[in-house]
Amino acid sequence: QVQVVESGGGLVQAGGSLTLSCTASGRTFSRYAMAWFRQAPGKEREFAASINWSGSTYYADSLKGRFTISRDNAKNTVYLQMNNLEPEDTAVYYCAASIAVVRRVAAGEYDYWGQGTQVTVSS
Repeated sequence: QVQVVESGGGLVQAGGSLTLSCTASGRTFSRYAMAWFRQAPGKEREFAASINWSGSTYYADSLKGRFTISRDNAKNTVYLQMNNLEPEDTAVYYCAASIAVVRRVAAGEYDYWGQGTQVTVSS
């Protein structure tokens, strides 16, 4: 069983930056595909960014250029650096992990999820 724990959420003004962290348990973290999803109030959960075992990254089109996903396998941690935040980025951000992913944007492909961390962007 892999435990996933997010941290780093909070309240930030529009135009500001925030970095989320996600720590996953297990000795095989380096082999896992990791992703961030987000869910705004009243909306469905949506894909934000992913990074696979080799460091290959993929982003939702709307977030390219503002969000950066990275990982530190020595710390079993994946990060989401968010810049130039907008009120529309307000959501609960979830970290997800999977040993094998075909469609990296599909939430159903991921086996392990954290509880989420709230990000609120004020205008």
